[in-house]
Amino acid sequence: MPGPLVLIAEDDAALGAVLARGLREEGLDCQVSGSGTELLERIRHATPDALIIDIGLPDSDGRDVCQALRAQGIDAPVIFLTARDALVDRLAGFDAGGDDYVTKPFSIEELIARLRALLRRAGAHEAPRVQGVRLDPAAHALCTDAQRVPLTPTEFRIIAALWSHPGEAVRRRDLLRAGWPAGAIVSDNTLDAYIVRLRRKLRALPEAPTLTTVHGVGYMVE
Repeated sequence: MPGPLVLIAEDDAALGAVLARGLREEGLDCQVSGSGTELLERIRHATPDALIIDIGLPDSDGRDVCQALRAQGIDAPVIFLTARDALVDRLAGFDAGGDDYVTKPFSIEELIARLRALLRRAGAHEAPRVQGVRLDPAAHALCTDAQRVPLTPTEFRIIAALWSHPGEAVRRRDLLRAGWPAGAIVSDNTLDAYIVRLRRKLRALPEAPTLTTVHGVGYMVE
């Protein structure tokens, strides 16, 4: 019987092969994708137990891919791979929904140990999903089967943070942190302006949910 399924998104084919071999030797099942789009396509056919995502993918930022996964209800633990070790980059990875952060070059043994620790802690529940509309991190767009509405990178990050918690109020501070992960000082009025723009874009999609104001707290998708 195969072990837990780990999906890898890594555009360096040699590194992807090394990762896959190391994981399989440890009894883990794995599949390697070379882009964010390919990873999201794989997830349509297989539910992962964990993911390893390179931040510098050729078609998208790995953090945007992670946010898209969280917005789809995929709550499997995510380890980011990156050559960038600045504090602001690590914090942005955690704010995007990542669970751990490994800087290149790294030890395969350490990566596997971190992965196993995350698998042990992972819950078995699945987060609720927003039906009818999906987030495309490569195109930075809201999509249905028939339509696509483009988003700016900041709009994408804000809507992904909301999408990850349908039916729950997301606090303003969390939306600010998601939308501006580099720690920029942004006013509440700026966030409100982005919400207005997102509401306008959602209205262009008949199947899309609405963004509701939760007074004194933040916003909610419902």
